[in-house]
Amino acid sequence: MSVTQLSRAQKAAAVLVAMGPEAASRVMSFMTEAEQEQVALEVATLGQVRAEDASRIMQEFHAEAVAHQYIIKGGVDYARDLLRRTHGGEADTIIERLLAAVSVAPFAFLRQRDPAQLVQYLQEEHPQTVALILAHLAPHHAAGIMAGLPEHVQREVAFRLATMESTSPDVIQQVEQALQARFGSVRGREELSKKGGVKDLASILNSSDRQTERLILSGLEATDPDIAEEVRSLMFVFEDITQLDDRAVQEVLREVDASTLALAMKGVSEIVSDKILGNVSQRAAEALREELEVLGAVRVRDVETAQSEIVRHIRRLEEDGRIIVKRGGDGGDVIE
Repeated sequence: MSVTQLSRAQKAAAVLVAMGPEAASRVMSFMTEAEQEQVALEVATLGQVRAEDASRIMQEFHAEAVAHQYIIKGGVDYARDLLRRTHGGEADTIIERLLAAVSVAPFAFLRQRDPAQLVQYLQEEHPQTVALILAHLAPHHAAGIMAGLPEHVQREVAFRLATMESTSPDVIQQVEQALQARFGSVRGREELSKKGGVKDLASILNSSDRQTERLILSGLEATDPDIAEEVRSLMFVFEDITQLDDRAVQEVLREVDASTLALAMKGVSEIVSDKILGNVSQRAAEALREELEVLGAVRVRDVETAQSEIVRHIRRLEEDGRIIVKRGGDGGDVIE
C-alpha cells in the first residue's frame, strides 16, 4: 500500500520500527494497554517499508509533533500561524489532520505559563473556576499556582477541588473562552472531564512545599475533616515506606505491633518487604516470615486497614519531628 493508504496505527508502527527497539519500548511505556496491543499488532503485520515511504512517514510525524507542541503552547490559531511560515499552505492540512486524531487537553494553553503570572490572573477568579483549572494542570504546575494564592483562597480552592465531580464540556469551554483573550485560543471538548477530586488534590499537595500543604490541610480539616483525612491517606501510601531512610523505618517499626505489620506486608512487592525485613533484627525478621506464612488468605480490606494504621503512625512521627518524609516540594536538602 502507498503511504496515503496506511492507517494512523500503521504509520505509528512504522515510526516505532524506525526508532529501533530500545527507543520504541520507551515510547510504548507511555501508551495504554489497548494502544500497546494495537500498535504491537501493526508492527507484527507491517512488513517491509520502503526507505522513501519511511522517510515520508517520519516527516509527517515530525510535522504533527511540532504542531501539537504549538497547540499546547498557544492554541490552534497560534500553531496554524507558525506552521504556515515553514509549511505554507500545507499547514492547514497538518492542523486539521492532527485535530481529527487527537484531543488537546483542557487548559493546555496555560501549561507554558509561569505559575506566578497565572496567580495574578486567577486569584480574583471564583474558587470553583480556579479549582477546575488546577485539576487539569500538571501537579507541580498546579502546586506552584496554589502556593501563590492568598491563604483564604487556598483553603476554598482546595475544598472545591477535593469535592469536584465530572464537569460538562460546555462549562470547560466557557471557562477556556473567558481566558482566551489573555492566553490564546482553545478548543471545545466532547467528553466529560473526569479531573478533580481528592486524588488530584493529593497529587498537588505532594508537589507543594510543606507550609502550603499544612495551611491547606488545616483549612480542609476545619471545613470537612473526612475529606482532609482522605487526602492525607492518599499523600503517603504504605509502599512509600521504601522512600524513608533506614533510621526512619526503624523508628516507625519500633512502635508497630508485629501482627499488624505482618498483615500490612501481605501481598506487598519484594522491594517493600526487603525494606522492612532489612530494618528489624534477624529474630524479628524470622518471626515476621513465620507470621506471614500462617496468615493464609486475608481480606484486602483488612490489609489496607493495617497499612493505613502504619501510615497514620508515620504521619504522627513526622509531625513530632522524629522522622523526615521527603516530598516533591521539599527541595531535597536535609540537615542532620
